[in-house]
Amino acid sequence: MKGKLSKKIVGTTERPRLSIFRSLHHIYAQVIDDEKGVTLASASTIVKKGGKKAKSGCNIEGAKKVGTEIAKRAIEAGVKKVVFDRGGNVYHGKIAALAEAARAGGLDF
Repeated sequence: MKGKLSKKIVGTTERPRLSIFRSLHHIYAQVIDDEKGVTLASASTIVKKGGKKAKSGCNIEGAKKVGTEIAKRAIEAGVKKVVFDRGGNVYHGKIAALAEAARAGGLDF
């Protein structure tokens, strides 16, 4: 199923792809320009702050933090409009929380 969804969602230079990956312990987000093959911005719950790992991993609170952080970094990179790639995950819970936080942070998708 993942292959069928990913074939349809392609990021361009005007609207890069906001790709989400969720593991058992962490959640990752990247803004990718598929035409150039470069990652413009990324954020995850695995980022160390002050020498310690972030306490909130792959839960809704962690997803909200990643959503606001990816929105901030994408806007710094000059991206405001993106195509949302949920990575084959159901738009519910952590994925929805990340998406809503990214929208609240200023991304349009």
